[in-house]
This record gives sequence, structure tokens and C-alpha cells, in this order.
Amino acid sequence: MAPKVREGDAVVALSGKWVSWAHTAMAYSAFVGALATGLALHYQKIVQNEYYGYPQEWFPSVSATIGDRYPERAVFQFFIAMTSGPRLALVFLWYTLTARPNTSLPKIIAGVGVFRTLSCGGWTYVTSTDDHGWHDIFMISYLVATLPWTLGCLALSPNNPKAVRYRKILAGSFFGTLVPLVYYFIQHKVHKVPGAYTIYAFYEWALILFDVGFDAVTALDFDGFELVVRDVKGSSRGKSQQVADAVLQKEKDKPIGNVFGGQFLWAEALDAAADVYNGFVFWSMLTSLGLTVWYFPLWHMGISGYEAIVMCTASPFLLMNASIRSLVIQNVRLVHLLSLSGLLAYLVKTPEYRLFSVGFGVAMSCLAWTATWYAERAQLRRLESRILAWSIGLIASSVAKFAFQTNNPIWPIMHAENGGWNKMGLLLAALAIARSTRTVTDNRGGIDLADHPRTSPFFASLGLAGLLFGLHSLLSDSSTMILWVWEGFPVRGPIAANGVLTHAAMTVGILAGIFSKGSFSNWVNLSLAGAGAYMVTSYHNWFGYIGALLLAVTLMSLITPLVTSAVRHGPVTFGLGFLIYNILVLAHVWVVAYAFVPGGPVMREHTDWVMTATVVFLGAGVYASPRADSVNTKRTRSGKTAPSQLVSYYTYVLLAIQLIALATSYLRFPTNDYAPYHAEDKVITAGIWTIHFTLDNDMWSSERRMRDLIKELEIDVIGLLESDLQRIIMGNRDSTQYLAEDLGMYVDYGPGPDKHTWGSALLSKFPILNSTHHLLPSPVGELAPAIHATLDAYGELVDVVVFHSGQEEDAEDRRLQSEYLAKLMKGSPRPLILMSYLVTKPKEGVYNTYVGEKSGMKDIDPSDWDRWCEYILYKGIRRSGYARVSRSTITDTELQVGKFVVGQLESSNERISEAQVPKGLRFPSLFRGQGVRDHRYHVFDEPRYFV
Repeated sequence: MAPKVREGDAVVALSGKWVSWAHTAMAYSAFVGALATGLALHYQKIVQNEYYGYPQEWFPSVSATIGDRYPERAVFQFFIAMTSGPRLALVFLWYTLTARPNTSLPKIIAGVGVFRTLSCGGWTYVTSTDDHGWHDIFMISYLVATLPWTLGCLALSPNNPKAVRYRKILAGSFFGTLVPLVYYFIQHKVHKVPGAYTIYAFYEWALILFDVGFDAVTALDFDGFELVVRDVKGSSRGKSQQVADAVLQKEKDKPIGNVFGGQFLWAEALDAAADVYNGFVFWSMLTSLGLTVWYFPLWHMGISGYEAIVMCTASPFLLMNASIRSLVIQNVRLVHLLSLSGLLAYLVKTPEYRLFSVGFGVAMSCLAWTATWYAERAQLRRLESRILAWSIGLIASSVAKFAFQTNNPIWPIMHAENGGWNKMGLLLAALAIARSTRTVTDNRGGIDLADHPRTSPFFASLGLAGLLFGLHSLLSDSSTMILWVWEGFPVRGPIAANGVLTHAAMTVGILAGIFSKGSFSNWVNLSLAGAGAYMVTSYHNWFGYIGALLLAVTLMSLITPLVTSAVRHGPVTFGLGFLIYNILVLAHVWVVAYAFVPGGPVMREHTDWVMTATVVFLGAGVYASPRADSVNTKRTRSGKTAPSQLVSYYTYVLLAIQLIALATSYLRFPTNDYAPYHAEDKVITAGIWTIHFTLDNDMWSSERRMRDLIKELEIDVIGLLESDLQRIIMGNRDSTQYLAEDLGMYVDYGPGPDKHTWGSALLSKFPILNSTHHLLPSPVGELAPAIHATLDAYGELVDVVVFHSGQEEDAEDRRLQSEYLAKLMKGSPRPLILMSYLVTKPKEGVYNTYVGEKSGMKDIDPSDWDRWCEYILYKGIRRSGYARVSRSTITDTELQVGKFVVGQLESSNERISEAQVPKGLRFPSLFRGQGVRDHRYHVFDEPRYFV
């Protein structure tokens, strides 16, 4: 279109729609041009992926098309550069069109648009070959920014029905495409299905079409603009109604209208962020308490006495005294600051004193939060805002653990050397307390209960206990219920990276509580919680996980009514609630620790009892809570509406946390492209290690030290024992996630926390084709877990078994277990390596069942007489080397390592010198002599090699 010359001050005028068309043309040209060039010049190369090529895969993905090949990359980068000008102009015109007084949303969306443009340039001009880390950062930033950009444009759209309809169609298509996109990516990456990547590629190209098309719709809105720049319709002066205005006008008397109808104020946004961070600190300290307590019975091998510290959570009992209650409420900021001793505990080196510091901090935090809620009891909207911040704090804590592979970076078992962010967490906590404790009210009148029959505080306490226990035991870590339903390979259910779905369900639960007040009965919620609890307890894989998501939604939506009910019944409810919660915590440890605690056999393997008690207690809380219509009446009488508008800021914080979880999930998704250390020699380096629940001798998290030793020993396959950490007392952790992701290994977590074992896990550089979990006969003592897996090692099938037998005191258990495992190993037609904890002396007792004719297995070194726990056995494969490496202070057990050569038959027990061994079959010299970090070859002082 030729420029239009006019008389007057506008010399040249150009319709604004051409900015949109120019942007669309340049963007599509970049992708289509690169695709056409690639298909013409490098077709078979760009359809090739790490598993398959043509003809199984016959259409290239976007990344393969625009990657590093010349000239495709040059074509793409040229047109993307041409796109940048119209892109920035498009963002500017959109801001001009939507800006108006008293609202910050257009500015925020314009900022997002500029950020999105810059991040697009980042992943375009910094390829994965140039710098894989920065390429991923720019790409994830772009994808994450797409959500607020899309939703913001929809909310700010001028009242143009045609444009709004197209935007909804394209936005819905974009987000709807993500589901099959992820599905086929998993089919390709995890299941290695031929042709799946081609289907994935079509969905990836569809995302490009929808993404660019969404912005192309602006042509319908910019038709009213002329450049240089004349607004001929007055759209930029705030005269036209936006979609958001119409929605808020329609919903003005409903929760969503009350929440989002106000002006955006940064001061209130900071208040909300501070409140949520205080909630995050509470949950971080509470989840660290059991972990620091666990250290003592772990090292005492029985009850130590320090377990009594868990009762510090019952500190709200102190608020029953009117003088103490008044003192705490009037000095709640000081009490919150005192609670930070739980964060400062990382500076205390002595484990006992560190535990006392954490216990004091948790006691003060429980006291401060209870006092805060009680002080707000007459201001129902303010009370609900405080509860909402506490609830979102739980999600923030869970997302932090998700980002740090199940360790919370501000826990007292963390410090700078093992990945802790303690100083930053402490500084932010102090600032958050200073900000959020400015407005606590001490209303002595309380809530009028005349229209609600007062039930016993005991029922409200039961509800609070069930709620606290359910939130802590199931939702404080996003992978807990994923591991409840885990059944091994091939993957038939969620994996750790899918934890973002748990966070999404928790978010849905909170939003349902905000926007469905009065329309969703607490009894309906309770029924759904019961259904979800039954599904996750009784079923596995995806069906069981659906129950877990249902339980997550309902637990989060019950927080506000149950905590509000507890507040109405007074401080005694919180003291009693925390006391009953502690009993539930002990019960859910007793189900697996029954061999070491008084009365333990009564609770043996009865997770179903604990789950049933949780749901029943929730029911008692629902019974004690006020009716929804009564609460709504009180909310109306409470007067000021500002706190309900404050909820909008909590919602923004909640959505920001969810975006972080989404980005983390993308970063943590397994690449499944792992390679063994010495593929040229077809060697398997296998190890067995009892890791003592990844708490070292000094009460520090030990994953990074373990990672270093495993990497330096070049271990390809390792069995980890005492690895099930998914209980409150162990911090609801999973150390295998960090090890597998950092070392680049496939991982089978083993029997889940609902199987009542201390855990056995398998990590492998080789693909795990199949794995089966076994619980071996244990009529008296603790359950004995085992994993039987088949690996694809250099194109040959090799079986491995990871096994932890019963205790020395339970001879009959160990006899039955030896016969079970011997039969299992004898029945395998493939080469097999056993990595185990047998509790026997060499050539005595059950050793002769594990080694010999009954099992078909051989000892890796029959001359090694100095063993009791860890053993490596093998059959049908050549053993070439054996070493024992000292543990340092990581755990209480050494690391045993064996080397095996695939494709070669068993050999004799004749030993040879290292000089006769090919370099690829040798153990690292790093650990000779004094070794490194107190790790060295011990017992023999050097590795042993065999013919």
C-alpha cells in the first residue's frame, strides 16, 4: 500500500494494520523459509534424531530445521532480524491502544511483550551448540512469557467481537496443542516409539502457526490507527470498553469481580508477596523438623529421646493463657523474628544444638501464626487473606523443593557447599516479617457464634490435625504421591518431572476455595478427598495419580474452612490439633519402623489405617466448621472490601509460582541420551552403596558428595539402599532425582513409600527396558525390597538385581528371603549382576544359598573374607575387577564396585596385576594411597583384577 499524503501536519499516513501484517509475513517467512531450504538441501539429516531416521521419521522438528545447518540457520536468522522492528512496533501500538488511567495491566503486558521479543532473539542467535544452558534459558523464558502475554491480550482486547473470537480460537488451539505435543515427546524420548517424533514435529509446527497467528489478529484492532501516529477513533484514550471491563461488570457482585475489579497497587502486591514468603518460611521450618529429629534414631539405631522435640509444634497451647496471648499478639513481629532461629540453625555445627534451634524456631512459628489468625478472627476477609498466604506458602515450599530436586534450599541440613541458599532465605525472611507484621489486629470481641451451634473444639482439632498431616505428608513434596504410584519400567505413570501437575492441582484447589465460596459444599469436598485417598492408596500408575491430583485439589480447598473453624473455637484447638497431628506423624513412621519401636507390630504395613484416619479427621473438621451461607453472611457484615481485593495479589503470586514450576518441569525433563563411561571396552562398572538416607555423619545432606564419588569412580550401574525418604520424618525427599539428573542416568526409585520398606533404588547409564519390584518374605522383621531389572547394555540384555535383606536378629526372615532370591536369580536366562546387602559372613549360613548351585551365582571375590553386609554376585558375564572404597563421613557403609565385560563368559578367580589390564577396565588411580576427601581403596588398599 502506497503512503497516503495529506494536507496539514501529517505528511505521511499508514494504516496501523500493516505493522501486524509485516510482523506476520516476516515471522512466517523465517520458519517457512528455513523449512523449505532444509527440505531441499538436508532432508534426511534434519529428520534424523538420536533414535531413528528416515523412513521411520519423515518430517523435521522446528529445532532441527532452524538449528546449526547452513544455510537454513542463516535464512531463519535473517527473517527473524527483519521481524524485530515490526514486533516492537506491534507491542508499542498494542500498549497505545489499551493504555488508560488507573490501571497498570497494559504496562505489565507491554513489558512482557518486550521481554518476549528479547528472549526470542536470545534463543535465535544463541543456539544449543553455542551455549546449551543459555539457549534453554532464553527458550524457557519465551515460553513462560507466552502465557501472561496471551491472557493479557485477551483481557485487554478492545470490544471487537471478530478479533476476540479469533484470539480465543488461536489461544485455545495453542494451549490445547501442548497436551498431544508433550504426549508424543514422551513417546519419543522415554518410550522411543518410531515415528513419534514426526507426529511431535507436526504439533510443534502447529504451535508456531498459532503463536504468530495470535499476534496477527492485532491487524483487526490496528485498522483504526494511522502512522505517523494519528488515532482516528480515540481508542487509545480509554473510551472503548475492554473485554476485562465487560467481564468485571458482569461479575461485579461475585468473588472474581471483587477480587480483580480494583486498581493495581505495588504496595499491596509487596504485602501479598511478604505474607506468602512468611508462609513459605513456616512450611520450610516445619518440614525440616522431622528431618533433623530423624538424624538421632538413625545413628542410635533406635529411639534416642530427641524425638520428643516434635512436640514443639503444640506451642499454641500457651495462647490459652490470656496474658500470654495478649503478649504474643502485641509482639507478633518479635515472635516471628524469634522463629528465624530455625533458619539460622544451619550455622550451628553440633547436631544436637542444631536440632534445638530448629525446634525453638518451629515452636515460635506455630505460636506466631496461631496468634496472627486469632487476632484477625473478627475480620473475616483479613483472616482468609492470612490463611491464603499460608496456603500459598506451602506451594512455594513444594516448588522450591521441586527446583532443588526435593531439598529445600533454606533447610538446616543445607549450606553453601551442598547447594543451600540459607543466607538469601534468611534475609528475605527478615524483610518479609518486617513488611507483613505491620497490620495485625487484636480484636478482643471475636466472632459472634450465635447463629452457629458450637461444637466441641475437639472436632475442630481433629479436622486441623487431619489437614496438617495430609498437607505435610502428601503435598509438601510434589513427587511423594508420584512415587506412591510408581511401578518401574516401562514407564506407565508419572515421573518426577510431572510434579508440576501436583502443583497445578494444588493451585486449582486454592482458586476453587477463592472463587467458589458458598457454591461448593465442604461435604462434597470431603467425599472427593475420600475418593482420591482410596484411589492413590489402592491403585498405581496414571489412574492412581489421578486420585492423587483429586486429593490435592480437595485438601487445598479445605484449608480455609477448616482453619477458620479452628480459629472460631479458640487457641486450644490449635494446640490440640498440632498434638494429634504429631500422633499421626508417628503413626505413619510406625508403619515401616515397626521393628524398632514399642507397639510397632500393631501398625505394621497399615498405611491404609493412617490414610483412613486422615479422611475421618477431616470429616470431623467439616462437621465442626460453619455452614457456607453463615460464613458468607458474616463476610458481608464485616464491612470493608479491600482485603478481598488483596486476594487478587495473592492470586498473581500463586500464578507466578506456577510459572516457575512449569519452567522447572521443562528443565528437569529427562533427556534419556545417557552413555556409559567406557563404551569402547563394553564394560559395566557396577556398585552397591547403603546411603543412610543421605544424611551424613554431621547432619548435612550428602547428595553432592555422593555424586562426586560415583562420578569419579566412573560407575555405570549402582544400587542404592536405605533410599526411601518419602516420609515426614525424612523430609519427604528423593535423593535419586538429583543423582540421576546430575550424573545422567536412568532411575528406578524402587518400591514406593506405600510399600513400607527402607528403600532400594537403581541408577543406570544403560536404558532400563523392564523392572519389577519385589517384597521378599518377612514374617517377623522389616520388609526386604528388591528390584529386578533388564538393561540394554551395548545391544545385549543384562539383568541386575538390587536387594536389601532383613536384619541379623530375624534369621527365619533371612532364610526365606535367600530362597526367594536364589529362585529368582536362577530363573533368569540372561547374564545377571546382584548388588546386595545380605547380612552374613562369607561361606556361612545363607551365603551358601545366594552363592552356588541353588542360585547359579558366583561371588565377585570368594577370597574376600572381611564382609558382612554388602556383596556383589554375578553369573553369565566376565568379572574383571573388584574394589572397596571407604565412605568418608557420608554414610556408615563403604562403596563396593565391580567391573564386568559384556559379551564375555565367566572366568576363573585367578588374579592379575593392573599392568595386565586394559586401561578402559582399570579403576581410577585417584583413590590409591590416601585418596581424595577421605575416600580411598581400603581393606586391600588397591583394586583387585581377574583373568
